[in-house]
Amino acid sequence: MEFKLKWLAWEITRRCNLNCIHCRSSSEMEVAGHPDFSLSEGRRIMDDIAGFAKPVVVLSGGEPLLRSDWAEIAEYGTGKGFRVCIATNGTLVTRQVCKEMKDVGIRMVSLSLDGSTAAIHDNFRNQPGAFEGIINAARLFREEGIDFLINSSFTKRNQQDIPNVFRLAKELGATAWYLFMIVPTGRGEDVMDELISPEDYEEILKWHYELEKRESDILVRPTCAPHYYRIRLQVAKERGERVEARTLKFSTGGSKGCLAGQLICLINVDGDVLPCSYFPKAAGNLREQSMQDIWDNSVLFQELRDFSSYKGRCGACEYVRICGGCRARAYAVTGDYLDEEPFCSYRPGRY
Repeated sequence: MEFKLKWLAWEITRRCNLNCIHCRSSSEMEVAGHPDFSLSEGRRIMDDIAGFAKPVVVLSGGEPLLRSDWAEIAEYGTGKGFRVCIATNGTLVTRQVCKEMKDVGIRMVSLSLDGSTAAIHDNFRNQPGAFEGIINAARLFREEGIDFLINSSFTKRNQQDIPNVFRLAKELGATAWYLFMIVPTGRGEDVMDELISPEDYEEILKWHYELEKRESDILVRPTCAPHYYRIRLQVAKERGERVEARTLKFSTGGSKGCLAGQLICLINVDGDVLPCSYFPKAAGNLREQSMQDIWDNSVLFQELRDFSSYKGRCGACEYVRICGGCRARAYAVTGDYLDEEPFCSYRPGRY
């Protein structure tokens, strides 16, 4: 596997107008000790990245639209040759915001929808009116010709709503629907007892496999669910179906489940480079090192890329190179990011 930076999430602010139960960065309107970086520093970071890679760059947060200069950041990134996208909770989207997105070359917007009704979504997001904001944003994007995808996160409190959320995402006109299985970091640690069981997890991913096989109008992919790629191969083998390698391609350009520190990473508002959005351990800091130095040489990234160092069931698993287990979930639950995926129920023959 070739380890090239293909996809980069960039936390341009930790401020947020919502208080979601699963927020990886525990965002609030005022976050002490984590101020927004300056526009000039943002440009320096983009210059640094462009020197060795041209990844998809997703402006994230917090809520990135809270920054008054988000459009200037996006425009500079577009000028550097990045495919610039933005992740928003939708509540601040207006027709003027849509115009600015088009003007600065935003290629895709991601919205977060966690329930098919206001009661379910607003409960998950801890904010009355959040559902209405998503519906309004989707309407504006459709009217303005802006492509958007929908991310949906699930715990026990909303897992029964999964098929309904998918149907609504499709009705809203999303180009893709990504099913997120919660990783307990940030405020997500507070819902540890709400995490979907390994057994239900397996059944949901099998349901998703059937959905993907029959769905042609919208791209569907599970996220933070690396053992989906093991399940796809297992089910296909049981049915005598052929699964070509290209059909396993992940949206970020890889052909395996967990890509943390392998094809993707996150830059937080403090300049720390993390393996992914849910992995709270830094490989380095862009105020001290170059992006290329961190990507190529950090001990953390090197360890994540050495599949022979994985432990427990993951270390013994014949699917380790196409699944890998969620390294962030292993770290959150066991304190060891090389440990086995704690929410996978598969027991390898060699274990």
